[in-house]
Amino acid sequence: MKTDGGADGTRDPLRRATAWVRAWIRSTPGTHIWLLIIGITSLVIASASEGLEHTLLHRTSSNIHELNEHPLPSLLISGFWIERPASFLLYVVMFELLHANVERWLGTWRWLLTVAVAHVAATLISQELVLLAIEGHRLPRSMTHVVDIGVSYGLAAAAGVLTYRLRRLWRYGYLAGLLVFFGVPLLTGATFTDIGHAIALVLGLAAWPLTPAVAIGERREEGDGGAGAP
Repeated sequence: MKTDGGADGTRDPLRRATAWVRAWIRSTPGTHIWLLIIGITSLVIASASEGLEHTLLHRTSSNIHELNEHPLPSLLISGFWIERPASFLLYVVMFELLHANVERWLGTWRWLLTVAVAHVAATLISQELVLLAIEGHRLPRSMTHVVDIGVSYGLAAAAGVLTYRLRRLWRYGYLAGLLVFFGVPLLTGATFTDIGHAIALVLGLAAWPLTPAVAIGERREEGDGGAGAP
């Protein structure tokens, strides 16, 4: 029996869209669990009093003081907070564009390894540089308590490894854009955060051996017996 485009006709596109969203989230569980936690912590910051907000931001930072007192918890917890809850929607967009695509491509465990190593290394190296600057009297001692939280190091690493996901026609333009975006701050009065971003980007680019392209290339070489494929 023929029907005009009534309720059923409008429901099918909605069902397809809902199914697509569910499949996307199931294929990128790490990204969306991370986003959920950041959403919760952002609500905590947004609803906290000024004094409590100050305390939370400093206690969850991976600054020199917290790294000395609580090294492992500070490295872990600092990756689940953002300083300005109003920017949460921007982070949602960046997570979907960068983390979700990289996780779906690499797989959850290789994606997690890449961003975790970048977050830890960028944090430790940048804070070590802050410590050296304090000891050399180039920065005030109050910088040992600076707020150093956020997810930007992981995003920089994801942006780096995503380079290898693009076709060659677009890859070099994208890479040039990344180098300009992260390189200009280094040449114009870099902060410790700018240095951390650059380190994370380099580590993301260095994660090329973890990409599926490498595994496919190795399988092709084994199948060809070392001969070049046409």
